[in-house]
Amino acid sequence: MVIHKAEFLASNTDYRKCPKPDKPEYAFIGRSNVGKSSLINHLLGRKNLAKVSSTPGKTKLINHFIVNDEWYLVDLPGYGYARIAKTEREKWEAMIRNYLLKRTNLMTTFILVDSRIEFKKSDRDMINWFGENQLPFAIVFTKADKLTSNQLASNTSAVKKALMEDWEELPPVYITSSETGLGCDEILSFIKGNNKEWREA
Repeated sequence: MVIHKAEFLASNTDYRKCPKPDKPEYAFIGRSNVGKSSLINHLLGRKNLAKVSSTPGKTKLINHFIVNDEWYLVDLPGYGYARIAKTEREKWEAMIRNYLLKRTNLMTTFILVDSRIEFKKSDRDMINWFGENQLPFAIVFTKADKLTSNQLASNTSAVKKALMEDWEELPPVYITSSETGLGCDEILSFIKGNNKEWREA
């Protein structure tokens, strides 16, 4: 898929105020500081479309972008960030949960996992929550360029092995780097295929 056009559309705290659900939609979520904004910018071929910050927990809203006037990309707040008040965190979680459960045009959520670090309980809990609620998702390992090929293989295998304790079959898995573009074409091809299904439905 070639990205001809990508524009920021709207930010909301309530799924009911999001853009009209008349196009296929893909959400990106992950722990704070997983490299979500950088990956989104590389996917869309724009340097600063999604705001990149060195401060975890910067994204606090449901951010919609429209791509090629055909589909929506959604940048969701990160999870697992402890340095905010509990009431604020609970408010974020309710906002995200409502969006994921009730947004009718949401085709797939890409759950981002940092390939450099040990698999976190918050990641595992999020992935299992998607399974419990029968929501379509894919796993995206980020920052693959920061590891040797052996380290990358070892870390991603450990995550898959842990998940197989809870799952009979894993969802699509992508290995990515926002620095080199690794995996971006594969994600865009996946989205292209889903967009075709949407049009034909």
